[in-house]
Amino acid sequence: MLSQLAAAGAAVLAAAAVTLLAGAALHAVAVLREFRRTVLAALAYAIGRVVPAHWRSAIAEALRRAGRPGDLSPDELVALVLLCAAAFLGAGAVACFSLGLGAVAIPGAALSGAAVPLFWVRDRARARRTAIARALPYHLDLLTLSVEAGLDFAAALGKVVEKGREGPLSDELSITLKELRLGRIREDALRDLADRAGMPALTSFAHALAQADRMGTPLGKILRVLSGQMRAERTQRAEKLAGEAPVKLLLPLIGCIFPTLFLMLFGPIAYQMFLGGDF
Repeated sequence: MLSQLAAAGAAVLAAAAVTLLAGAALHAVAVLREFRRTVLAALAYAIGRVVPAHWRSAIAEALRRAGRPGDLSPDELVALVLLCAAAFLGAGAVACFSLGLGAVAIPGAALSGAAVPLFWVRDRARARRTAIARALPYHLDLLTLSVEAGLDFAAALGKVVEKGREGPLSDELSITLKELRLGRIREDALRDLADRAGMPALTSFAHALAQADRMGTPLGKILRVLSGQMRAERTQRAEKLAGEAPVKLLLPLIGCIFPTLFLMLFGPIAYQMFLGGDF
């Protein structure tokens, strides 16, 4: 009886904890949305008047390569950089004067804060490229099978979008499919796909299909060759990463594992030699 009551009480407490965490998460999301709608939007509007056009285009390109995280605009990203720099500047000033360090590290704190959103966008772009590279051979196999089964390119691409794995590549292929259905030329749609992804593999894919259109080569044959090449490149990339792993492990081994091992092996000997006692 007591065990059943304890189990019921634990279940009630767990449910209450989950409810509180969910409520806190929803509240945090609401606060962030309100912050973006008011403070970030106002600052972005003010910044938009002074940001040079070439800066805005470069930031827009970086955001596009990252998949437009949070639907941020270029002006909003610049505003976020300034806000993070101001926050780190204030925190660095308080820390420096509290510890008696003066104003030496304050500029570094501001630069570190400004770099946080930029590193975040860079990491999102890198993760997105990795996800696209992993999914590309599988989606290309689906496209090859669909074309060889007798479907035209647009219909085969629709099957790939429908049956393929969800992720950044499926999103990009869906955009390309919509452009094709709206009547855009296939070469232009594929070129835009390669530009959005910013990956050499997709650039080669777009160029190969464009060349097949000009020369009248069957798409199934071209896609089969491309699929084999991309799988071979994926295998070579995996072998390269596996070969780099021992080199990357040297620093943790030298800095963390070897000192501990030496301490365990020679610590008792050094204790007996210098202190003359039993360990």
